[in-house]
Amino acid sequence: MTAPIEVTGSELEARPDAVLGGARKIEGRSLGQIALMRLRRDKLAMTGGIVVVVLILVAIFAPFLSDWFGHPPSEFHQDMIDPNLQRPLHGPWHSGISGKFLLGVEPTNGRDIFSRIVYGARISLLIAFLATLMSVVIGTILGMIAGYFGGWVDTLIARAMDVFLAFPLLLFAIALGGVVQGKAFGLSGNGLRIALLVFIIGFFNWAYIGRIIRGQTLSLREREFVDAARAMGARAPYILFRELLPNLIAPILVYSTLLIPTNILFEAALSYLGVGVSEPTPTWGGMLSQAVPIYSVDPWFMVVPGLAIFVTVLAFNLFGDGLRDALDPRAR
Repeated sequence: MTAPIEVTGSELEARPDAVLGGARKIEGRSLGQIALMRLRRDKLAMTGGIVVVVLILVAIFAPFLSDWFGHPPSEFHQDMIDPNLQRPLHGPWHSGISGKFLLGVEPTNGRDIFSRIVYGARISLLIAFLATLMSVVIGTILGMIAGYFGGWVDTLIARAMDVFLAFPLLLFAIALGGVVQGKAFGLSGNGLRIALLVFIIGFFNWAYIGRIIRGQTLSLREREFVDAARAMGARAPYILFRELLPNLIAPILVYSTLLIPTNILFEAALSYLGVGVSEPTPTWGGMLSQAVPIYSVDPWFMVVPGLAIFVTVLAFNLFGDGLRDALDPRAR
């Protein structure tokens, strides 16, 4: 007969909780919580996200920032300009930087660069966000329809994507911006310009995200949950928007964050070429265009808007890359 095994106090304390008195409840993490945890570990992505949030806040509160730390963006300060050299009188590198003008003043007219930068952020982000929203909506709907139905529908939409991808968008934007002047579609002035830029950038860029969504839909339509929905008698609109769309949220978010900086650069390029938002409304591309002829006199005037575009695009790209890695670990 085997002698009973004596258990000491130290061994009893070392035993798992499941043996001692019932297992502790372990809470599982959702996919969103896991993605958020991965995103938090990515320092570059978090830095980019913080910069993006700051830029959005700057754009929203541009009038208050201009009142608190600067001057009205279209107000001239000729007393800050050397009448002979047509450059700011004071500040390092003849930039006009001082306690009243945090980023200096524009040469030839003395407008506050800080106020024009924060107002330029409002224009750039507004156009980029609206154009991205238009591209995402059109591309997602057409991509899902092409991927789900297949056949001649897929062929027709896929060939349309090829046409839009091959379209000379920049030349078209320059031509259309030069033709549409004054008043059209019930709009005039910069309201017309902004609407025109949103339409050009948003409508002609949907093919990029549409091709991605089409590929994802081709994979998802063969999954078991889609077959189960069909077997239960679900119609195509229900399957598209209630079954497929929730599974496409991750790639939509990722490629939206990567499409926004592209749209910001495109808007800046059009403003630089003179077919974007017109003066006196400040834009980063317009400020660069004004700075080129006088670069040798006042190089600082080109540095500030150039840095604003660079930091904005870099922040969105870092955040988009981190978001992609967090939502799809296989992409690492």
